[in-house]
Amino acid sequence: MTALTEWWTDMGVSVDTALVDAMLKAAPEPELAQRAIEPTTSVTTSAPVRKGARTVSDWADEARAKAGAAQSLDILAEAIRTFEGSPLKATCEQAVVSDGIAGASLMVIGEGPGDEEDRRGLPFVGKAGQLLDKMLAAIGRSRAENAFITNVNYWRPPGNRNPETDELAVCRPFVDRMIELTAPKLIIAAGGVPAVSLLASKDGIMKLRGNEYAYATPDGFQVPIIPVLHPAYLLRRPQDKSRAWRDLMLIEKRLAELGG
Repeated sequence: MTALTEWWTDMGVSVDTALVDAMLKAAPEPELAQRAIEPTTSVTTSAPVRKGARTVSDWADEARAKAGAAQSLDILAEAIRTFEGSPLKATCEQAVVSDGIAGASLMVIGEGPGDEEDRRGLPFVGKAGQLLDKMLAAIGRSRAENAFITNVNYWRPPGNRNPETDELAVCRPFVDRMIELTAPKLIIAAGGVPAVSLLASKDGIMKLRGNEYAYATPDGFQVPIIPVLHPAYLLRRPQDKSRAWRDLMLIEKRLAELGG
């Protein structure tokens, strides 16, 4: 309750603590809907887009080979940084791979870097990242101690637009390999882009959030995923923080059950 009201106060929202307490007590427990998701090795594309003489499928195959050969996170990170298959690489400063504690029981997967992340080379370090840190702190987690943070896309799109299907497809083998190497007990998909991409879902984030889904990498590593609203969305719509709070309570409960 204290963390929730402090969170809202930081956002400039006037809080009646007695009313909030009554609302939380009356709110129904989030439903735990487990849905099996078939493993996918890449995102399908309707028509191959060429980068030079090579297709997206060619680059995805190369990414799969490089990812499969990586036996450590350091090797994987270097493979990502030297990979030439994303057209976004030419328009940004650097690849933004990960931050936090490798091997932590909780992994957060976001959409991709923005301006600040591109400059600093770390995920979630802008205003949305600061809110993410507060969200993690509310359940006793931090990137400095017990959380690992990455994205489904490693290069900033021009104008901070959403990454396109082909751009996600060439990154996907690296994402799956990072999951396998860090072996989290639970993944938070922060926002619609990572949730829809990872789960190959036709539903939007409002339907996906607050539920647990079973995910498997192509090599068979299995891990539950819980989608949540992206912190940047919550900055625009602080009135939806009550939904995010309930999702965090579910995540905290599931981590405890999973021994994380």
